[in-house]
Parts: sequence; C-alpha cells; structure tokens
Amino acid sequence: MHPTWTEQWWPIAYLQDLNRSKPNRFTLLERDLVIWWDTSGEVSRWRVFPDICPHRLVPLSEGRINSNGFLECPYHGWSFDGQGHCRSIPQAAKNTKSESRRSRCTSLPAATGQGLLFVWMGAPETANPQRLPLVPILKEDPNSWTVQDTFRDLPMDAVTLLENVLDVSHIPFTHHKTVGKRENAAPVEATITSEDKDGFDIFWEEGPRRGKLGSQSTRFQAPQLMWHDLTAKGFGRILTIVYAVPIRRGQCRLFARFPFQFQSAALRVLIGLRPRWLQHIGNHKVIEDDQVFLHWQERALENAGGSPAAERAFYMPNTADVYVTALHRWLDSHGGEPFAGKPLPERQQTTALMDRFHSHTKICISCSSALRRIRTTRPWVWGFLWGSSALIGLGQGNQWSAIGLVVAVTAGITLRQLFKWELGLTTGSGKAPRNH
Repeated sequence: MHPTWTEQWWPIAYLQDLNRSKPNRFTLLERDLVIWWDTSGEVSRWRVFPDICPHRLVPLSEGRINSNGFLECPYHGWSFDGQGHCRSIPQAAKNTKSESRRSRCTSLPAATGQGLLFVWMGAPETANPQRLPLVPILKEDPNSWTVQDTFRDLPMDAVTLLENVLDVSHIPFTHHKTVGKRENAAPVEATITSEDKDGFDIFWEEGPRRGKLGSQSTRFQAPQLMWHDLTAKGFGRILTIVYAVPIRRGQCRLFARFPFQFQSAALRVLIGLRPRWLQHIGNHKVIEDDQVFLHWQERALENAGGSPAAERAFYMPNTADVYVTALHRWLDSHGGEPFAGKPLPERQQTTALMDRFHSHTKICISCSSALRRIRTTRPWVWGFLWGSSALIGLGQGNQWSAIGLVVAVTAGITLRQLFKWELGLTTGSGKAPRNH
C-alpha cells in the first residue's frame, strides 16, 4: 500500500464510545486492532495493539482487562502491559521469564484530539502527535461550538464516501425531503483556490439554497478529512466535517461532525436538549439517502477502470463537478486508491445495506444504551396495558374505567413509539424519502 495511506494518523473511535472496562476492536486498512484502556502505568491512557496474541494468534479483543490492569488473552491467559511486554504466562514453570522478544505485542502510536482517538499506521519512529488531522477552526474559541457527531460503517470505499461528501450539488436531489429540496438546485460556480500534495481548497461564492445561506468554503485535507464551512445569515456558523476511514476494500467508517456556532443562545440550548441517540436516528436517514446507489456506483466505476479512469468514465461538463475532479486528480498524483488492484466484494441486498445495529448501534454507547432501555421498558408498558384492561372491565363505567381508558391509550401510544425507536436503532426502511 502506498505511504499516502499508511504514513498517516487515522481516527478510529470517538472517545465517548469506547468502553474502558473491556477491549474494543476496529479494523483499519485491513489490519485488525484492539483498543484498550491501560491503567497499569503511571498515567492511564488508551492503547492500540494489532488484534493478535503472539502465542497462538487468537484475537486479544476477545479477552479482558484483568485486575492488574493488563490486557489478558482469552485463550491461555497471557497478559500484556501498555508497552506490549508479556507480564504473565500462567503455564510457564517457576523462574521462567515471560518477557522474551517473541512474546511481545506491538504497541502502536496513539493520540487523542477533538474527542477522537487516533492511531499511526506507519513507521513508529515517524509518528508526530503534533500533526494529528484536526480541524483548526474548532481550536478558535472551542467553548463557543456546539458539536453533534455520528459514525457508521458503510458498505463502500473511503474514496467513494469522500467523492460523495465533497460533492455539494447532489444535496437538493439525493436528500430531497431530508436536508434538501429539489427546487434549490442551481449551477454551482465553484473555484479551486489552492491545490497541492496536502489537498485542496474550493470556494463557492453563491453558496447553498441559491445563495440564501451565504458563501461556502470547502477544505480537503488529504487523505481522510474534509469540511464545508458556512456562515448562515441570521443563524450562525455551520461546519460539516467528515473523516473517511478505510476498513477494507468496499467498507469504510464515516465519522461525521456538525459543529454549530450559534448567534442565538436559545438555539444552542435547544440543540443540546436532543438526546444523542435520537439525533443518530435522524442521521441514519440522511446517510441512507445515498447508501444503495453509491454501493452500486462504485462497482460500475470499478468495471470502467477505477479511480484512474474516473475522468474518462464520468461525464462531468459542469463546474459543479470541480470537487470530484480535484479529488481524483489528487488520487492519481499521490499513489491512487488504498486497495488498488483488489476487487470489490459481492454486491449486497438492500436489507443488508440498511442494517443499523451492526454498523452503528452495537458500538455506539448512546444508541446501545437507548436500545437496552427501550427493550427493558416495553414489558412494563405491556403490563400497564393489560392492567388498564382489567380496570376498564372491573370499573363498569365508573371513574376507574375512565382511568383505565386513559392508561390504555397512553400505553398504546408509548408502545407504538418504542417500536418506532427500536426500528430506528436497528434497521432502515430502504425507501428514500425523495421518492415518496
């Protein structure tokens, strides 16, 4: 793989979604990783190892963090400190040292910034935590920003995701009835203001919604980060930030952040009242607007020759396509796609593409907790519903019947809402709002 992709800091998790009491797992650039909270040293910190025990090659993420604060293998109990040194081999004879070179795990360079955990995938000696791919704007008066975030594992390459989120002209059509309207479609007279090995900047003077919101600037910080920056008239400053993280060929993790700098304090309070898990359900609907056709599109591009053939395969006569042409121009000049030469996996059915549980909820602390609460609450609501039936029957038309009726209606509405929320946390409908 070209150094463009390996000699990089990559975000692998939001800090708030990591579990400190057990190992967490992630796959990056086809490399399985285990993430765990190390309390064995003087300073507690997140550690990232390749997810493999040197003894018999089983995944350490299936193990535990033991009472000594070490990462313990599930197979034979070998345990490792934060530096990767083996501290215990339960099967070893007395006076046998466990710290041989071959018993060690590799501790990859890791660092945190702006609520994310990053790992360095290149040569360890070249890792510089001062060069994390962060958004500099958020460093300006950080307390003034209200940040919403989400993530999801997507059935497409990171390059396909970047191509999609950079393209501003698809929003009125693809996201009609979610975050866009078809009547807002218009020519996009965007201009590249800078372009080099580190990425590019593009300025769109008119901006979205036919200029109603103001001008918008876009930054692609190669190879994984982009953001749109817009100051909406009468509302405030809005950023749309996306990290596109390659898991393997045909799969990536989207980290999306939506920072707001409101002119009104009331708006900041109002946005803050919405639970994170409920916001994520709304985010899923927007993500799924594109999901099915992007999964198909990248296979059509693969058949046409992939990213190197993009400018020949695509017909892009409009200035609106400047974002996509700039991305593929950067790719062609800096090592190409991360999994060049590897075929995409078989195309998935719509039901698989709409999975929310495994691609998000299972690994999101907010959504997994909400789902547990919903499933715990439902039997109690059913109990109230049956109890209300008894009240209605026994009351024979008196005030107890009236109370029972109120309870029954309330329980019925609650059950319906719990069902909708559970569905929102586990699967999408596959029906794009723009077509209905």
